[in-house]
Amino acid sequence: MVDTERPTDVRLARRQERLSRVTRPVQEFIATEAAGGLVLLAAALFALVWANSLWSDQYVNLLETHLILDIGLLRVDESLHFWVNDVAMVIFFFLVGMEIKREVVLGELRGPRRLAVPIATALGGMFVPIVIFLLIAQGPEARGGWGVPMATDIAFALGMLALLGNRVPIGLKVLLLATAIIDDLATVFVIAVFYTEGFALAPFVLGVAFLGGAFVLRQLGVRRVPIYIAIGVAAWVAITESGVHPTTVGVALGVLTPWRPWSRPEGASEAITGLAQQYGAATGDGAIDREHRHTAVIRIRDVSWQTVAPLDRLEHWLHPWVAFVIVPVFAWANAGVGLGGGVFAETIGSSLTWAIIAGLVIGKPVGILLGYLIAVRLGGQASPGVTWGGVLGMGMLAGIGFTISLFVTDLAFADETLIAGAKVGILLASLVAAVGGLATLRLVGRRSPVPASPVTDD
Repeated sequence: MVDTERPTDVRLARRQERLSRVTRPVQEFIATEAAGGLVLLAAALFALVWANSLWSDQYVNLLETHLILDIGLLRVDESLHFWVNDVAMVIFFFLVGMEIKREVVLGELRGPRRLAVPIATALGGMFVPIVIFLLIAQGPEARGGWGVPMATDIAFALGMLALLGNRVPIGLKVLLLATAIIDDLATVFVIAVFYTEGFALAPFVLGVAFLGGAFVLRQLGVRRVPIYIAIGVAAWVAITESGVHPTTVGVALGVLTPWRPWSRPEGASEAITGLAQQYGAATGDGAIDREHRHTAVIRIRDVSWQTVAPLDRLEHWLHPWVAFVIVPVFAWANAGVGLGGGVFAETIGSSLTWAIIAGLVIGKPVGILLGYLIAVRLGGQASPGVTWGGVLGMGMLAGIGFTISLFVTDLAFADETLIAGAKVGILLASLVAAVGGLATLRLVGRRSPVPASPVTDD
C-alpha cells in the first residue's frame, strides 16, 4: 500500500515545490513592497513638512547641490535631484523590468487567459483617467500632463493592502501587482515616446546597440555581472544623450535578465551531496583536511550560486534597497511642494489639479472595473478569491499614483505653477484613493467572498 502511493506522493511533492518556486518570490515581493510603502509615506510627509517649514530654503538648496562623478572616460556633474530621478530611479525600473519578466514567464501574466485580465484592468485604468483628465484640464500646457493620472504606485497601493492583513485574498494582491506592473511598463513607453525632448538618433542607436550586445553575451553564456554593469552604464549614457529618459534602460536590462539558473537543481543536489560527504570525511586538524574542507565549502557555495537564477538573485538583493532607500529618497526629493504664499489657494482652483484628482480617484476604479468586466466576459481567468467589490477597492487603491505620477510631472511641466498644481493634485488624490480603497475593501472583507467569475486551471 505504501509502495503504490509513494510515486503519487513524490509527484505531489514535486508539484508543490514547483508551485512554491513561483509563489514564494511573489509573496516576498508583495511583503517588501507593502513595508516599503509605509517608509515611502513617512518620506513624503517629511518632505512636505520640510518644504513648508522655516527651513524650506535648505530643502531646495540641498536638492540643487551638485554631485560630480569623474572616472576618466565618464564625468557627470549634476544636481542631487538629477541623481535621484535619472540615476537611482533607473535601478527602480530595472527591478520593475525583472518583475515583468517573472510574471510573464512564471506568474500571473503567463498564458493568454491569465494575461488577459491584468492587461485589461491596466489598459482600462490608464485610458479612462486620461480621458477624464483631458475633459477637465484647460489649456494646452496643462493638458500636456495627460500621462500623470495614468500611473499606479505599487509600493503605496500594496502598503495600504497590508493594513488589511488576511481580509484581502492573495489573488487580489497579485492582480493589483500585475496591473500596476503593466501600468508601469506602459508609463515607461509613454515617457520614452511623448516626454522626450530634442531626440538625437545616433546616441539612441548606440544605446540600443549596447543593449543588443548584452543580449548576445547572455546568449553566449557570459555570466560576469561587472560586464553587464559596464554595458548598462554605457547604454545609460548613450540613451540619456539621445534625449530619451534613461529609465527605459533599466526596464530593458530587467527584461533581459535570465530567469533560468545556470545549473539544474537536480544535478546540483547530487554535487552538493558529494561535496558534503567530502567535507564530513575531512575530520582531522591537519593542513590537508583543512584544505579539503575549505575546498568543499567553496565548491558548495559555487554550485549553490549557479542553481539560483540571476533574476531571482538580483531581485532578492536589490528589492530591499529599492523599497526602503531608493523609492523613499525619490519621494523625499519630489513630494516637497511649498504650499505657502497663496500657492495652495491658487492650485486648488486650478483645472489641472482637479483633472488629476478626478483622473486618479474616479478614472482609475471605473477603468479597472470596466477592463475586468470585459476580460472575464471574454473568457479571461480571474484570480482565486477575487470579487467585484474587491476589484472596486483595488481600483481605488490603484488611484494612488504618487511615485510615478510625481516622476511624470517633472517631465511634463517646466512651469513651477503647473508643477505645484500637479503635485497638490497627486497628493490629494492619493490620500482620497487610499482612504476610499481601504474603506471599500474593509467593508467587502466582512462579507462572504463570491468570485467575480469562475476560476479554472489552465
